[in-house]
Amino acid sequence: MTPQAKLIFTISLLLGTTITISSNHWITAWAGLEINTLAILPLISKSHHPRATEAATKYFLTQATASALVLFSSMTNAWYTGQWDITQMTHPTSSMILTSALAMKLGLVPFHFWFPEVLQGSPLTTGLLLSTIMKLPPITLLFMTSPSLNPTLLACMAVLSTALGGWMGLNQTQIRKILAFSSISHLGWMAIIISYNPKLTLLNFYLYVLMTTTVFLTLNSTKTLKLSTLMTTWTKAPSLNAMLFLTLLSLAGLPPLTGFLPKWLIIQELTKQDMIPAATMISLLSLLGLFFYLRLAYCATITLPPHTTNHMKQWHINKPTNIMIAILVTTSTLLLPISPMISTIF
Repeated sequence: MTPQAKLIFTISLLLGTTITISSNHWITAWAGLEINTLAILPLISKSHHPRATEAATKYFLTQATASALVLFSSMTNAWYTGQWDITQMTHPTSSMILTSALAMKLGLVPFHFWFPEVLQGSPLTTGLLLSTIMKLPPITLLFMTSPSLNPTLLACMAVLSTALGGWMGLNQTQIRKILAFSSISHLGWMAIIISYNPKLTLLNFYLYVLMTTTVFLTLNSTKTLKLSTLMTTWTKAPSLNAMLFLTLLSLAGLPPLTGFLPKWLIIQELTKQDMIPAATMISLLSLLGLFFYLRLAYCATITLPPHTTNHMKQWHINKPTNIMIAILVTTSTLLLPISPMISTIF
């Protein structure tokens, strides 16, 4: 793919996201979502590998269905209330259809099946876009319609997402699939709190984007796609692997790292809302995710290959580590001490 084409698709992505997050009318929000979908498709299928083409097809079909449902829910709401404004989504049936459509866009359970497959068929940089910037428009629409969403439905989807995201990630050997299930699990934490404290959802999303970007950029610089190759990258960039170890633990939500902050605030808010069983359940289910993060961290830093076949040791990377990764690692691990300031902002 030529640099000019990449530039056009990247600008279209930013344009689609900006249109959706800044719109008040459902038609402009839908148009932004469509621009986003069309801009990411060539980036998914640019390798022309059959798996990449399959991933692009699956992504297109799922997103087209979700966009049609968004349009259908907004038209139903306009039919009953005469309102096209995003914040005026008051009709219960429309709200339920919209929740399903945005869950499909995000990859929440039970509409999660496409996400691991699409991420597995995409390059790491496109996978990063799918896990971060492509999630922003649907999260924004959920944020704007949060007062009229059904909290019970969202809580059920959230608990199921955390359970399945942790459970299905346990047996994976492909790192992109593990990160896809990690994303599904994190979306569960965001969905459970959006009806009660939408700003907490945004805080969780921003910190998740920060940590996921760090992991993807690190894996991209060491050219790692599987656990077996992750085991041999410690000779390539030892300090980078040590930082990856800390970022993965932060993504798992272990104190005293940044990832603990949103989990702590969400559990506190759920307790205030008398949702102690939900808070207990989602906390216990996040232990499943902790297992595969520890597995990744263990492979990245602690182990040598477990079998006796000779592994070709990787050459040390001579170029210095990207300054962007250094900044991201610092923020992904050391933001917890300034949590009072962050919670004041949000």
